[in-house]
Amino acid sequence: MDLENAKVQMRKGILEFCILHIISRGEVYASDMLEELTSAKIMVVEGTLYPLLTRLKNSGLLDYKWVESVSGPPRKYYILTETGKTFLVQFGDTWSELQASVNQIIHDSFHHHNKESEQEGV
Repeated sequence: MDLENAKVQMRKGILEFCILHIISRGEVYASDMLEELTSAKIMVVEGTLYPLLTRLKNSGLLDYKWVESVSGPPRKYYILTETGKTFLVQFGDTWSELQASVNQIIHDSFHHHNKESEQEGV
């Protein structure tokens, strides 16, 4: 199994959650989202962000508004809709449950491994 591919798939799985969280802080410009996602090593491909933002908008989770810019063309800023805010809370609950489940399995595996090591040492 390719570890890099597994890492990419894991990041893709939580990308939507991360994007919604970033937008939940307030109006955000796509390039600022991209910069934050890249610095957090969640995503580095710009071509992935825009289709996902379009899909989230078409799902009713976010909207955008155009803001005039003094240094160029108007900029599109994304905001969460009320549906998006509700979805993010539910997604957060699911994330917390999943995280607890994975941590439990890792914890149990660690203790099982240590118990076997102790028994072998006897």
